[in-house]
Amino acid sequence: MTYDETIASLYGLEAKLGWDLKLERVRAALEALGSPERRYPSVLIAGTNGKGSTAAMTHAALCAAGHRVGLYTSPHLVHFTERIRIGHEEIGRREVVDGVERILRATEARGIALTFFEVATVLAFVAFANAAIDVAVLEVGLGGRLDATNASEPVASAVVSIGYDHEQFLGDTLDSIAREKAGVMRAGRPTVLGPNLP
Repeated sequence: MTYDETIASLYGLEAKLGWDLKLERVRAALEALGSPERRYPSVLIAGTNGKGSTAAMTHAALCAAGHRVGLYTSPHLVHFTERIRIGHEEIGRREVVDGVERILRATEARGIALTFFEVATVLAFVAFANAAIDVAVLEVGLGGRLDATNASEPVASAVVSIGYDHEQFLGDTLDSIAREKAGVMRAGRPTVLGPNLP
């Protein structure tokens, strides 16, 4: 497949499967690929607003400190490759093609049907493992508890803001939304909270 064909096939998954928040598929896919997310520590950042900026600043600070850092964000503005960075470089188009083919081959053989976002997240985990990064900074896509990025085991987490968003998935009260975002936290590990949380 070409890069354009690969991206078209990913968008086809979005049209076909849409949003389906569950972690079982992602965990099964990662296991089929040798659990790449376990090969480096991760920082997981959730929030209604500001999580992308926080992820970018965390990535920049870790890079400036001399670490080899992977950054996963969404959505992209222009090109899909913007979502996955190693240091300051976007993932290469050939790596996207090869990575997606490998992921789909492994998951389809096991009857695992991933969504667009799940494939993109698994691709980031695989790319980071291949690049032998020191640490990954992961921006949550939606909510937290059931987001594909939460298949990682972060060494630290952040919830930068809580407001009304994606209520059809997260609930229609701030309590229910906060509960979903709090799903990125881990017992005994640091959590950073944004200012003035409701």
